Amino acid sequence: MDASRHDTTLWQDLRALPSQYWILFGGTLINRFGNFVMPFMTLYLRHEREAGHGDYSEAKIGIVLGAYGAGSMLAGLVGGHLTDKLGRKPVVMLSCFGSSVFMLLLSQAHGMAALTSCIFIMAVLTALYNPAVGALIADLVPPELRTRAYSCQRWAVNTGFAAGMAAAGFMVRFGFAPLFIGDALTTLIMGFVAWFGLKNVVVPKSERQGWLPAVSHMRGNRPFLLAVAASFLIALTFTQIGSCFSLQATKQAGLDEHAYGYLLSLNGLLVVLFELPLTSVTRRFSPSRIMAAGYAVVGVGLGINMLGASVPLLVSSMVVLTLGEICSFPISNSYLAALSPDDMRGRYQGVMSMTWSAATLFGPAAGLAIYERSPVVLWLITLLLAWVSALLMLATRVEGVKRTE
Repeated sequence: MDASRHDTTLWQDLRALPSQYWILFGGTLINRFGNFVMPFMTLYLRHEREAGHGDYSEAKIGIVLGAYGAGSMLAGLVGGHLTDKLGRKPVVMLSCFGSSVFMLLLSQAHGMAALTSCIFIMAVLTALYNPAVGALIADLVPPELRTRAYSCQRWAVNTGFAAGMAAAGFMVRFGFAPLFIGDALTTLIMGFVAWFGLKNVVVPKSERQGWLPAVSHMRGNRPFLLAVAASFLIALTFTQIGSCFSLQATKQAGLDEHAYGYLLSLNGLLVVLFELPLTSVTRRFSPSRIMAAGYAVVGVGLGINMLGASVPLLVSSMVVLTLGEICSFPISNSYLAALSPDDMRGRYQGVMSMTWSAATLFGPAAGLAIYERSPVVLWLITLLLAWVSALLMLATRVEGVKRTE
């Protein structure tokens, strides 16, 4: 790590990032703006139930969301391998073009079998994107700028998300069809950005191995294994935002879909305003400790919902958990890059993305089942899980990686 990078300004770091990175940044901004459907999936299925288009109980909604998690989990294995074997650009294109088609098919799917099948395939294609982009950024950006690069990428994700949720809250007044069409269209645009704007990084033959060498290496990488466990637990807590938190806001606090969209956009707005400046401070400290502190704060934010369901409490919950997210998430990507060998980067990214996919598989269904019995117990569990993940990050204490790039 070049210590002098800590003394550079935000503007100097941004100017030092390569042009290929900024093309990816722009495409991500457009793509995430159009991420309309999944944050509204629980509300969409409840609407379909009320309209008589399906018997979607809360348990069945959990199964549908779990199918998305299962597809994403499979994509972590497949995507990590394909990213190292074929290259980053082809995987990004496959993800964008394929998922845009299945997003439109999903809008026409009715019944549990059709719905879960379609959402599973769409999830596989969508989640191929994550390990490919994570590895591509590490390829394009020198180590001393990676924390800043990943933070800027998250800025694009959250700027798009904040604007997209506000737009979705308005669009949903005209029905859910515009959400599906807009989501597919923006994903298609990202596919063309990758096709015509990105260069394919040549993958060395040493990276084209299968999973066995990578798994063997990971088994001996104790800090990485602890980080994986922590990532899975914190991901379990975040999956409740798309499932139980939506019910807390609409069913308990009485917000309509329009207001709920604005509530979700608050998360992205706070990230947009504060993450880049805060990263200039947090990158000066031990990454494991900063991530642990952030995870603990996320737990407090979700735990606020134990106090009841009201607009002030919902806003407080979102503000506090976003603060924890801002502290921990930008560092986590560069931390992973520091832990992974260059020739196994895609597979390491794939395993880490699988933690979130696995959480999406189990988290919503389990969370909704607990929430139906006792919302207080659900939010208490999320608090405890987040704190355990913080302890796991403290346990990593990586020898030789005391600062992320």
